[in-house]
Amino acid sequence: MKRSVDLWQLVGFAVTSLVGTILHFLYDWTQSIWVAPFSGVNESTWEHMKLLFWPMFIFAVIQSLFFRDRKEFWCVKLKGILLGLILIPVIFYTYNGVIGPSPDWFNIAIFFISSAIVYIYETLQFHNETTACNDPRLPICLLCVIAVLFIVFTFATPEIGIFKDPLTGTYGI
Repeated sequence: MKRSVDLWQLVGFAVTSLVGTILHFLYDWTQSIWVAPFSGVNESTWEHMKLLFWPMFIFAVIQSLFFRDRKEFWCVKLKGILLGLILIPVIFYTYNGVIGPSPDWFNIAIFFISSAIVYIYETLQFHNETTACNDPRLPICLLCVIAVLFIVFTFATPEIGIFKDPLTGTYGI
């Protein structure tokens, strides 16, 4: 089972990296209102967080079908996704605040670094026998709330810094 978890997590990292990269460009390619909630519609930090969230969430749903016997599955996934959603702005704003404007290659690397850290963290949690989760309904509900927020804030974007496109100074679509 240990090897299976490691393989699933490695595949999850690869899928998240590939799909997240595609989602970065998908709205520009299609200009479709239907893909907007799931892809980056501008260069704001919030939109880059979507690029991590959606592939990880959808992969977790698929992965959960194979991990039904793991009571802690959704608790681990919630903690992992939250970690990734925190890492992206923390790394970005820390770098920009301490060193100055980050080069494009570093902004891209933030996504991959965050994704790698999350999947490593989740793998360690799956191997940790003390990880407890009595009821998967709460983590699933919280992940669904986050999903709804990503959809809503795509169209009704709050005018605060994390949502502001640094290139155009606009918010949302």
